[in-house]
Amino acid sequence: MPVKTLRALRSAAPGLSGRTAELLQRADAELVAAQFSSEPWEQFTHAHLAALRAGAAVLAERQPLSARRGPRTVWELLDRVAPEMSRWSAYFAAGAGLRAAVDAGRFDAVSAERAEQVLCHAEDFLDLVRAELESAAAELEAARAG
Repeated sequence: MPVKTLRALRSAAPGLSGRTAELLQRADAELVAAQFSSEPWEQFTHAHLAALRAGAAVLAERQPLSARRGPRTVWELLDRVAPEMSRWSAYFAAGAGLRAAVDAGRFDAVSAERAEQVLCHAEDFLDLVRAELESAAAELEAARAG
């Protein structure tokens, strides 16, 4: 069985919008919940939600508000707003069907290995998102200051 490391909740960096900071904190909370989950389906669901919140944080920071042109997933929007994250959006979009199956009560659809894999990827994705957003916020703050 893989060794789990506990992820601590982090505070947001200065310069991030309140909505972005909230989404990052919610993503951290989902990862903690995933780490404490004893069932693979539950671990998978929390990890997938953590990635979804991290993707939404990127959108909150980078996407201007505009008239809605129909429903879009976070992953579709992320491809447009942050094409450098397309590998991640494709990975998590591919897991949406499995999450829908779990949401529909098919708890046996998720293996322990798949749940652990999604948790590890969600942690990596959140770390990347946080680093990118905090770096952009620091650059903006430095530009304003000087």
